Amino acid sequence: MFRNLLPKEENFFDFFEQHCRLAIEACNELYGMVSTSGDMTVRAARIKEIEREADSITHVCTDTLHKTFITPIDRSEILGLMQRLDDIVDSVESIAARLVMYDIQESRAEAVALVDVLVRASQEIIQAVTGLRNMKNQDTIKMHCIKLFDLENEGDILMRNALADLFKHETDPIKVIKWKEILERLEKATDRCESVANIIQGIVIENS
Repeated sequence: MFRNLLPKEENFFDFFEQHCRLAIEACNELYGMVSTSGDMTVRAARIKEIEREADSITHVCTDTLHKTFITPIDRSEILGLMQRLDDIVDSVESIAARLVMYDIQESRAEAVALVDVLVRASQEIIQAVTGLRNMKNQDTIKMHCIKLFDLENEGDILMRNALADLFKHETDPIKVIKWKEILERLEKATDRCESVANIIQGIVIENS
């Protein structure tokens, strides 16, 4: 009877998955910004809305954590995972804001490829996070984490090649400055995805 009075454990998994769905939407919007022509401001505005929605989920999750007596996984793991998920959306929003602020009129193929890595990583993350509801899914969770590590490596290679091409062929120093920052921020966003994978792997190990 006492247990029935406690907050439901699965609420935390709901928070994780809601956040993941927002990250997927944000990454898809960013992909649209770099892969299609037209006004970027509408997509950037939507990404900003997504970032606010993600922040709200993070705050509610944190408040719930403080009020919950029994949690399905360790409190520090819940807090750490939410923070790392939030870092991804924050990174995407910062990239979108700079694309608009720098008045980027023409994209680069390398940027499209890097955002594609982000899109794929966001899809792997939600699969891994969903698996946390049942620790019998450990092998599947680990598989998605390995794919995230591979995607981070892919992002590193793409970024190095992109910078080499930028410095070799771009003659406008202002464009070099703008694109160097954008490309580095894109690679940093893939690092954020790897950080999520590290947290998830730690959760699996602690609960195996």
